[in-house]
Amino acid sequence: MLVYRIALTKYAGKLVASGRAARWNPNEVNMIYAASSRSLACLENTVHRSQAGLSQLFSVMIIEIPDHLTIKAIRLDDLPEDWVEYSEMYITQSLGERWIKENESPVLQVPSSIIDEEVNYLLNPAHKDFEQIRIIKTKPFIFDKRLKE
Repeated sequence: MLVYRIALTKYAGKLVASGRAARWNPNEVNMIYAASSRSLACLENTVHRSQAGLSQLFSVMIIEIPDHLTIKAIRLDDLPEDWVEYSEMYITQSLGERWIKENESPVLQVPSSIIDEEVNYLLNPAHKDFEQIRIIKTKPFIFDKRLKE
């Protein structure tokens, strides 16, 4: 399976987790976010950056997850109705932190908070099978200026 991650070009050569808090992890819990498509990866970046932030040098990483690896999933039905609200982010962060600590799978499929019919993939860099997940190609990515005029 191929998944996609858009990052600043200077960070796009390796799969590295920042450890900074986000939707599915609290601070100091390392996980790598990827999306099921380039367009979803674009939207996930766009909602978190200003137009000035989008004008930097970015690349899209095309990441291969081998089909034999275990992918655990959190479904919309597993989440409360208001899970996308910022005030409720502790719910998804605790689910992500539990997944990392249990260390049962290298990949967790989660719903996108932007388009609930789409999914993102979280990668666990501490899992023994993580080394099988690899970047197969990196290409420059330019955000269309019309996205945030």
